[in-house]
Amino acid sequence: MIKTIYAKKMLIIAILTLILILVYQFIFVDMDFLYYAMYIRTPKLIAMIIASFCIGCASIVFQSIINNRIVTPCLLGMNALYILVHTSIAFVFGVSSVFLSNKNISFTIDIVLMSFVSTTVYSFLFRKTKYNILYVLLSGTVMATLFRSISNTLIRTIDPNEYDVLQASLIAGFSDVNSDIILMSVIIIIFVIFIFRKEIKLLDVITLGKNQSINLGVDYDKTISKLLLGVTLFITVATALVGPISFLGLIIANLSRELFKTYRHSYLMMGSFLIGVIVLIFGQILIEHVFSFNTVISVFINLFGGIYFLYLILKNKGM
Repeated sequence: MIKTIYAKKMLIIAILTLILILVYQFIFVDMDFLYYAMYIRTPKLIAMIIASFCIGCASIVFQSIINNRIVTPCLLGMNALYILVHTSIAFVFGVSSVFLSNKNISFTIDIVLMSFVSTTVYSFLFRKTKYNILYVLLSGTVMATLFRSISNTLIRTIDPNEYDVLQASLIAGFSDVNSDIILMSVIIIIFVIFIFRKEIKLLDVITLGKNQSINLGVDYDKTISKLLLGVTLFITVATALVGPISFLGLIIANLSRELFKTYRHSYLMMGSFLIGVIVLIFGQILIEHVFSFNTVISVFINLFGGIYFLYLILKNKGM
């Protein structure tokens, strides 16, 4: 009975997602220029789908690892790390260097550096704090502040003209999407899912806690480390593709948990993904056809995400 209810909810969300996709693709399109419109809009749509999948799934997995629904990877400084990586490259090599001007090379550098640094730092952090949520939040906040402080220091020494170019790459948006990066992103996502498929299947057990998982035959520490690496890669792909969107994961992961009150991650992750597509497409429609590109989608997401974050803290009393 419960599975049937969840299946109906998922079907409704999927239909709504499909309707919004069609609306975004064909709204205000002159049929004489249909091919050109699809050429412009299709990469944006694919980028939104990829970002929603990566951020939605990563947020659900991360919350299950931490066993707390108000925490997402982006709130622990991964966006600040992305800004630090780009700022450091601009400071050392300049914004006109191939490391930033070539999007494929820039994407590869983001993937390698962010994956290595975040996995190393946060794996160490989680082990040392024994996955204590308060220590993790405090340490993550300190790390994010450190990354931002270093970035701001470097920015002050960069030429103002170069800073304008750098700033454009640090704001999340879908105005200029590289098709080659989309292909690379899909390949990485498929690779991560294939490599960590066994660990993903263990998520339902992991939520029972460390002791229960070990009693059920799970190599807890090894599984957590692999899942954390997968989360890092997913967040890195999404951030490198569209820029930092701090509160998107918080919004879509918690809405999914509200709709599907279950421990089954197949429902939670798929629900988070579809809700993410709805949020991004609806927001992009507003940006393009209501605000005429005078703002970016991250402004709305961070605004409403911040309010929603405060609501969750007050509702759950920070626990």
